[in-house]
Amino acid sequence: MPKRYINRQIEHILKTAVKQFPAVIVTGPRQSGKTTLLTHLFSKIHNYVTLDNPNIRLMATKEPELFFENYKPPIIIDEIQYAPQLFSYLKIMIDKQRTKNGQFLLTGSQLFPLMAKVSDSLAGRIATLTLLPFSVKEQFGKQSIFGLETIKKIVLKGGFPAVVVRRDLNLELWFSSYLQTHLERDVRQLRQIGDLGDFQRFLGLMTAFNGQVLNLSNLSRDLGVAVNTVKAWLSILEASNQLISIKPFYLNKGKRLIKSPKVYFIDSGLLCYLSGIVSLEQVFKGPLSGQLFETIVLSEILKSFYNKGKIPKVYWWRTSYGEEVDFIIEDKGKIIPVEVKLTSKVNLQMCKGIMAFCKLFTEKIDKAFLVTLTGEKVILKDKITAISFSEFTNQL
Repeated sequence: MPKRYINRQIEHILKTAVKQFPAVIVTGPRQSGKTTLLTHLFSKIHNYVTLDNPNIRLMATKEPELFFENYKPPIIIDEIQYAPQLFSYLKIMIDKQRTKNGQFLLTGSQLFPLMAKVSDSLAGRIATLTLLPFSVKEQFGKQSIFGLETIKKIVLKGGFPAVVVRRDLNLELWFSSYLQTHLERDVRQLRQIGDLGDFQRFLGLMTAFNGQVLNLSNLSRDLGVAVNTVKAWLSILEASNQLISIKPFYLNKGKRLIKSPKVYFIDSGLLCYLSGIVSLEQVFKGPLSGQLFETIVLSEILKSFYNKGKIPKVYWWRTSYGEEVDFIIEDKGKIIPVEVKLTSKVNLQMCKGIMAFCKLFTEKIDKAFLVTLTGEKVILKDKITAISFSEFTNQL
């Protein structure tokens, strides 16, 4: 039986980029659907080659000219990070035929080292897009309205295509295998780590810091490793698109602010697995439930940016007096404060942080949201609206 293909929201901007640039690279976490996306849309015209194949990878790294003799454009090159030597040759080939767009379509799974090579060799010649796992709109369609049980399923499973499409999948087995693959490939390639057990303990500990202000000293002490090691491990998780660091928002308007970043896992399914949450009954139980709900809200915000070809501008805000807003979204010259509450009942007290923020930045704010589990849309105050999670995803 052929695999079911689910249309991706990024398809429109991807097709536009292919028409405008000689090369396009799609980055994102492993198993987010990058290869499926490109082959589904372009395999009728483009050849396909993967550098996961060790023999092809050896040719690409040792004899790049021979590689391009065997695999001519238009071409899809999968997992390009395994052969960074190809980038300089790509530049030469593109410069010889600058009128031809969409000749080289690339995928890569390691953001930071990969983008350094892209910037050095292909600046102005390549469009860069990021594909995260499925958004709620991709899974359920636009204008979908769903209740608490469906939200729990979304949280538990996350958005990786294999998990979403295969209903008979054993979640624990899949995420366990995914982590082993991630550890063996990305961790060992990005940084030589002798004891993967220490890194696995670090992953488990990071679940307790999800949605929290990052304190490197505490992490270092709890793990018994140097602060620089913690920084390196965090960079690996960010480079492989497993984790994102949300910086604080401030514009020097009157109040001293807390300026440390918060960290979040991007996929809630992976976060649940690492946290030992394996059933619907466990979702939204325990002291970190609020941060788990914040995770899926943030994930949808990030996907809404990336699927339009934009770099996400998402921050958090807290004053030294305790006034706080979970997420501050900057888009099209406007600011959208978003507070997330794990509740189905709303009141104005829940918006104290948003109201304080609006007083400081009122001229830049047209709307603000209090995102809850379920319930009717309620206007709580001028510009501030309480909406359900499903309605919020429809706004993005």
